[in-house]
Amino acid sequence: MKPLADCRLYAFVDTAYLHGRAPELVAQQLCDGGADIVQLRAKNSPPGEVRGMAEKILPVTRAAGVPLVINDHLDIAREVGAEFCHLGQEDFFDAGHSYVSELRNGKPDSGPHSAFRIGLSTHAPEQAQRALAAGPDYIAIGPVYATGTKPTARPVTLEYVRWAAANVTVPWFAIGGVNLQTLDAVLGAGATRICVVSAILNAPDIAAACRQFKARLG
Repeated sequence: MKPLADCRLYAFVDTAYLHGRAPELVAQQLCDGGADIVQLRAKNSPPGEVRGMAEKILPVTRAAGVPLVINDHLDIAREVGAEFCHLGQEDFFDAGHSYVSELRNGKPDSGPHSAFRIGLSTHAPEQAQRALAAGPDYIAIGPVYATGTKPTARPVTLEYVRWAAANVTVPWFAIGGVNLQTLDAVLGAGATRICVVSAILNAPDIAAACRQFKARLG
C-alpha cells in the first residue's frame, strides 16, 4: 500500500459526478491513471448504498496498492476495511470528538490493512490548528477556489495554502477548484499534494486526466 507521505494526487469516486458509470469502474480508471489515493464520496446516498459501493471499490484499490478513503461514514470505513475515513469539522468536533485516537478503538497496527487512519477537513488557520491538535493523519486545505462540489462553501484563497505550506507538518492536500488551469498557482503557493474531483471525473478519459495531473505534479 502506498505510504501517505508519497501520495500526491488524491482523486474521488463522487456519486455527484458518476454520470451513470459504475463506481468500481471509475475507481479502476483512477487507479490506472496513477491516482495515489481515492475517496468514495456519496453525500446523498443512504448508508446501505455507500457500503455496497465501498465493498465493490475496495478490491480494485487494494489490487492497485492505492488507499481507499470513505467520506463521512466512519462505521462503514471500519467495517469494510478501508484504509481511511475522512471527516468534516462538523462530523468530528461537533460530534463530540477531540482526538483522532478515540476513533481507532485502540487497535494496534499489526498488519498492512489494520491501521485505521483519519483525515480532517479545514477551512481556516484556526480550524487547521484545532484539527492538528486532534492528531489526524492528514488534513485538507480548502476550498481554495469556488467549486461546484461544495457550492455554498466560501473559497479560502491561496493565502490559506501559503499559510499551510509554512505551518502544517503533517501531510496536507489542497482542495476545491483545482484543475489544470489553476494548478500552477496552487503549487506556486506551496502545495505539493492536491485533491481533484470534477476536473478528473468530468474529463472524457478519466485515466488520461489523472496522468495529466501526475505529470504536472512531477
